[in-house]
Amino acid sequence: MIAIEKLKKKNQEGKFICVGLDTDIDKIPVHLKGMENPVFEFNKQIIEACSDSAAAFKLNFAFYERDGYNGLQTLEKTLTLIPDDLLKIADAKRGDIGNTSQMYSKAILENLNFDSITVNPYMGEDSVSPFFKNKDKLIFILALTSNPGALDFEKLKLEDGSYLFQKVIQKVNQWNTNRNCGIVFGATKTEELQNNIKSFFELPVLLPGIGAQGGSLEDVVMTFKKNGRKDFLINVSRGIIYKSTNQDFAGAAQEELSNLNKIIAELLNR
Repeated sequence: MIAIEKLKKKNQEGKFICVGLDTDIDKIPVHLKGMENPVFEFNKQIIEACSDSAAAFKLNFAFYERDGYNGLQTLEKTLTLIPDDLLKIADAKRGDIGNTSQMYSKAILENLNFDSITVNPYMGEDSVSPFFKNKDKLIFILALTSNPGALDFEKLKLEDGSYLFQKVIQKVNQWNTNRNCGIVFGATKTEELQNNIKSFFELPVLLPGIGAQGGSLEDVVMTFKKNGRKDFLINVSRGIIYKSTNQDFAGAAQEELSNLNKIIAELLNR
């Protein structure tokens, strides 16, 4: 099953939550820290608890690269635990001159075999096009991100009155000849989401920013519902994986994920 099929299948099952494995050794339960690989053990228990209810898992590379070679080994081992029917997203935000992006693509989408990757488009088409050649993968391109600093560049107004992030979305639609492009759009930017969703056309959407960053789950879901769209993923990281820092952390994560699924179902069935 190719990446876009995995996404659509989970969405059809009513599953829209992407569990972010932004695993920080300083935040995991104390009782795990005496183990040989505390981060892997934490990830293992989260994945086992949440796989039946999740639509995807997203691994933020920074939380693994910080530990060098050992961290990358943990990332690779973690990948083997994620069931094949779930989308595996590399939150790597890569993007460089063409031959460098080609190497990033081979490393992450081929060697590590992630289903999907986040990429940064701000060096232009040649910096992202190597990723698009992987027709079975899903490439999420940063459009309008959830952080406050998005105002610095992404919301710059251009001479024609449009914003830079709107030009990015326009370009991604043009690049989407293999039907394997999506966009990253911050859940904290509700008004912009409502005003721009029609410009997304066929692009699936990854939405970070719910929970700790203050995005509204209800606003996001209702915006997609009103526009007849179900091709989206809402990423929740800290709000799920650190729901408890005690020995019940995996059960608490599963319970929080189930609660989010229930809320989404109720909103979609209104």
